[in-house]
Amino acid sequence: MEVYADIIVDITHEKLDRPFQYRIPEHLAEEVRVGTQVQVPFGNANKIITGYCIGISGKTDFDPVRIKNISSIKEGSTSMESRQIMLADFLKRRYGVTMIQALKTVLPVKQSVQSIVKKTICRAKTLEETQEYYNSIKDKGNQKAKARLLEQLLSRETISQEEVTGKLRIGSSTLKSLEEDGLIKVQRISQYRNPVHMAQGEVANYTLSAEQQYIVDTVTADAKAGVAGKYYIHGITGSGKTAVYIELIAQTLKEGRQAIVLIPEISLTYQTLRRFFGRFGDKVSVMNSTLSQGEKYDQIVRAMKGDIQVIIGPRSALFTPFPNLGLVIMDEEHETSYKSELSPKYHAREVAEEVARISSASLVLGSATPSIEAYYRVQKGDFTLFQLDKRLTGGSLPGVEVVDLREELKDGNRSIFSRSLQEKLKQRLERKEQSILFLNRRGYSGFISCRSCGHVIRCPHCSVSLSQHRDGRLHCHYCGYSVPKVTLCPECGSKYILGFKVGTQQIEEKLKELFPGVRVLRMDADTTRTKDSYERILSAFAKGEADVLVGTQMIVKGHDFPRVTLVGVLAADLSLAFEDFRSGERTFQLLTQAAGRAGRGELPGEVVIQTYQPDHYSVQYAAAQDFTGFYKSEMQYREFMQYPPAGRMMAIQFFGAEEEKVKALAESFAHDLRTWTRGKKIQVLGATQAAIAKLKDTYRYVIYVKAGRLETLILLKNALEEQRIKKHSGQEIVQYDFDPVNMF
Repeated sequence: MEVYADIIVDITHEKLDRPFQYRIPEHLAEEVRVGTQVQVPFGNANKIITGYCIGISGKTDFDPVRIKNISSIKEGSTSMESRQIMLADFLKRRYGVTMIQALKTVLPVKQSVQSIVKKTICRAKTLEETQEYYNSIKDKGNQKAKARLLEQLLSRETISQEEVTGKLRIGSSTLKSLEEDGLIKVQRISQYRNPVHMAQGEVANYTLSAEQQYIVDTVTADAKAGVAGKYYIHGITGSGKTAVYIELIAQTLKEGRQAIVLIPEISLTYQTLRRFFGRFGDKVSVMNSTLSQGEKYDQIVRAMKGDIQVIIGPRSALFTPFPNLGLVIMDEEHETSYKSELSPKYHAREVAEEVARISSASLVLGSATPSIEAYYRVQKGDFTLFQLDKRLTGGSLPGVEVVDLREELKDGNRSIFSRSLQEKLKQRLERKEQSILFLNRRGYSGFISCRSCGHVIRCPHCSVSLSQHRDGRLHCHYCGYSVPKVTLCPECGSKYILGFKVGTQQIEEKLKELFPGVRVLRMDADTTRTKDSYERILSAFAKGEADVLVGTQMIVKGHDFPRVTLVGVLAADLSLAFEDFRSGERTFQLLTQAAGRAGRGELPGEVVIQTYQPDHYSVQYAAAQDFTGFYKSEMQYREFMQYPPAGRMMAIQFFGAEEEKVKALAESFAHDLRTWTRGKKIQVLGATQAAIAKLKDTYRYVIYVKAGRLETLILLKNALEEQRIKKHSGQEIVQYDFDPVNMF
């Protein structure tokens, strides 16, 4: 009986985004499985290309005579399990990409990397035979190297190659000669690269509180009963979410299953890994962009073989092919870095749900500042909510002071630092305590605000700030609304209306001017370019090698420094005024997370938030550490404007080398959308230039579409794709981003 395979060919083109049937020849019948990477003849010229098997059947809808044979298995390829094929299909349907793009995202690609081989030199003959040969050469001048090695092998059967080439100074030609004479054998064992280099036992086991133990008991009981539940841990900063994660993993490993732990930033890997490695040792490994291709691939193989049971990393760690996944944890769930900026533009939270569903695994999300979308799902009952509202150390949350920078300006203080912050920094230096200064530059763009009254120039249609372009005009990158350059504040008439241009390096310099001799560490994009830079800076600060740590958002998430008793937020308004409907949410999250870095040890903490908009609800609720109050206020705004999660949103992004063609394609899409949606509760914004109109010689345009349901947007996306295949054949690229978390 003939057997046929459904093959997705490795060509990223919408017209070829379907399976092609090939016959599985008899000599490959045992090797071709769902997920196998194969070589197939394609097209009239029968060019040999790569493909992926996504299905096998004994039937065909075509004339068997016309069906071609699979040529071979792709050399050095890695097979996928059917679960990964299902996950790729989810990515294709959910995020509007071709199947080949989805498969390449899910599939662990084997790179051309050199394997690590450990060599051991072994005695091949009996002790007597080796002694006899040694006696025959030991006094010969040209046989000294051989004699040195054999002398060692008389007292032991094996020697590592490192010792042979190093201590004994024996070259490869000598080894080859002895091996050819049958005196030695060279044992070669392939080794996997392990990116984790820590001493086991660095972190003590946790004693859980009653609240923490309740979470562990509930999730574990559900798992043992066969219920793959979805849970959300809303815990204030320092409440011990990590301890809960560790115990949940311990219970999962006891059941013979594996766990994935997602963290949002590489900068969090060091501290997180220390805690997990202290409990689980070499069962833990890490996956992130700092690893070499060889290290990445080896972790995939180790996971498939069961050499590791826990993988820690950012969103790509989701695709680790564990054979029996039992738990997926997503820490700091609110972080925008969980959304891929490359196609497919997936969100790790949504993919984590699908991974857990396919694997019948438990899913646990956690944050001190939940995303509005996730908490909306919690309120709907999609997730079981757990609260942790006490600090693990027993300490209280830090006191928060909100400083009105408008008043500072009126009183003549034009410094980066308010008078209160300067005084508190001086106190910490005198008491040998540590401080963190956070420059809130996330999402910084060319927004314009008034230093006298705090007014921000906003779009009247979209309720987001306008962005200043080089010609001085202000633009909305949702709908394209534009106004001329503003020189006087329309609210109070002040001439102090301008952008914000301070960076972390200037802050470091000003600190050293104010406090000669202060020891400062800076953590930003410039100081974290190398592989170990995060760990080096954080470790140095943890050891007390600096008095002040200055940085952007990467310093306020998840780090635990007991000697830090002061956190200064230097510009709360930067994220608050970002031209994005999520600006209030991000401001609340960043301020709350920043405040959570102070007073995590026995010493009490203080936080100073400097802002031109002290009365904004995001600032007020962050100062009070009141997420519930913030959520209610933010949802009122989202519901009024029909922004996610009250409504759903799709960004259609256009790229191309010729601006007129990109613009024409975008306007054609916008025209079709408005024609199709006329009279319906669907809003089409644009086409307009993207927030970054040109990048790397590529022009960028965007359309935003708002609707009540995700399914409506997916149907529109499918219709646009069909229309494009029929009408447009240019080189321009179109991508779809559902509920985007960043302005395009």
